[in-house]
Amino acid sequence: MVRRALSSLLSAFLFLSLLCFSALAQQPPEALLERYSQEAQRAMAAKRYDAAAEAYQKLIRLDPGIAELYSNLGLAYFEQRRFGQAVPAFQHALKLKPDLSNAGYFLAMSLSELGQYGQALPDLEKGFSGTHNSELKRLLGLHLERTFTGLGHDEKAVEVALTLMQLYPNDPEVLYQTGRLCGNFAFLAMQKLQEVAPQSIWRHLASGELFESDGHYDLALREYRRALELSPNRHGIHYRMGRVLLRSKKPGSQAEALKEFEQELKLDPTNASAAYEAGEIYRKSGQLGKARALFEEALKYYPDFEDAQVGLGRTLVAEKNPDLAVTHLHKALSLNPQDDVAWFQLAKAYQALGKTAGERKALAEFQRLETAKAQHQTKLAVGAYSLRDVTKQDLDSAQH
Repeated sequence: MVRRALSSLLSAFLFLSLLCFSALAQQPPEALLERYSQEAQRAMAAKRYDAAAEAYQKLIRLDPGIAELYSNLGLAYFEQRRFGQAVPAFQHALKLKPDLSNAGYFLAMSLSELGQYGQALPDLEKGFSGTHNSELKRLLGLHLERTFTGLGHDEKAVEVALTLMQLYPNDPEVLYQTGRLCGNFAFLAMQKLQEVAPQSIWRHLASGELFESDGHYDLALREYRRALELSPNRHGIHYRMGRVLLRSKKPGSQAEALKEFEQELKLDPTNASAAYEAGEIYRKSGQLGKARALFEEALKYYPDFEDAQVGLGRTLVAEKNPDLAVTHLHKALSLNPQDDVAWFQLAKAYQALGKTAGERKALAEFQRLETAKAQHQTKLAVGAYSLRDVTKQDLDSAQH
């Protein structure tokens, strides 16, 4: 009885399975196309690219003559980084419909991922210059950058990287790839310089800047001195030596730095940075008259020099000329409203002038910025000169 019942259940199950299969087989092709198409779209939207690829394969078996199906299948493979499978899918799509431009672009990017840079290059260049889709342009640009690098066209790769930086200035991947590429390009250029001109002034300057950036100040000074031996009157070297001496913070280094800045000014009186640094040394040592003259000299050649405006303003406050100081401190704040030192000095100037309301406002802004700094908020640097390599204005320890 049990065997007979089990046999009956199996027979019924097989019969129902056959009925289901027969019903599915009898569905019109249009219904299946619609069903698989919806499955593929839902899977792509949910980023289930393996399921999407499976649905597109079913659609292709039902109707192998639709170019867009192959293109979408290629895109599903592309998103899974299955570039070896994406390539023939895109190629078949373009065979059926050559004007599918996006398929051509994704084919080029897939070829680039596979290291087939020569084949990828034409469509990558065409797409990067021609498409108006922002995200697609970004992808094409990153692959074009990779392709130029792979082909050894480093200059063109850097050009693409700089264009991407302009188009996507806050994109983390673009920033990373640009930094990596430009760093590598700079390394190769310095390596070439070492090969072709190991004893040139340019090689010594490059070595000096490298040592300086790594904090090896004695080695940096050695290289800058060698550069001076080759070209004693070249502008800028004494200034760099002065900056290195200031950074080293060794006993007597400030006096040595001052000599270098003053020597730079003899060679190049228009060097606003050297005038500013010398003025700052004099200000800190209490020689206010010399400091004022040097700050004014710096501003004569670069009026938008934020730190020089602050330096001159605080010097005028110390010289009991608060009315003149206000003008320069306001100028500094117009260049960078987040300059806490300028706000503090402005409060002192207003205090000396007896302008209580102005003093309170400046002091409140200073305190707000100090609180923000304590909370590790980003400090803005709006002034054009703020990016220069100079000693930043800060609060004296007594003022803190």
